[in-house]
Amino acid sequence: MRQNNSTLLNAPGRFAWYELMTTDVAAAQAFYAEVLGWRAQDASTSELPYTLFSAGTARLGGLMPLPEDAKKMGATPRWMGYVGVDDVEASAERITRLGGAIYVPPTNSNIGRIAVVADPQKAIVALIERMQPSQPQPIELDALGRVGWHELLAEDSETAFTFYSELFGW
Repeated sequence: MRQNNSTLLNAPGRFAWYELMTTDVAAAQAFYAEVLGWRAQDASTSELPYTLFSAGTARLGGLMPLPEDAKKMGATPRWMGYVGVDDVEASAERITRLGGAIYVPPTNSNIGRIAVVADPQKAIVALIERMQPSQPQPIELDALGRVGWHELLAEDSETAFTFYSELFGW
């Protein structure tokens, strides 16, 4: 069954967006253009330098400098996956009750209302509520540019399964 972009982007428990946060935006942009053929389009605002990655006509993720606050917390360049939720505040509260941590509390961003969180084993994921429709994802799972597999390497798989099952229904 085909779903429209708005339905897919805001479906709770599904990955809705991806961002690469790095210390060398120009090198990352050149790398993904050369290796994967991704196009880059400037989508910066006065508050945030930001680039959109596209494959064909599908926007598939963002590229931005690693925030200074994140560097101070020990973050290194990384891809961040955003999982759709109905309510970022309620999900953040649930995460702390389940033994996780909140690194960036619920806040408005250029892509929607977000939070950056960690599971009890410190694996980081982001939450997003009301993904902005100007950032569409491809619909079909096998569409060009669509991430087709997500995998978590966890020291304690039972704890991880319980956490994500309770949080997202996985």
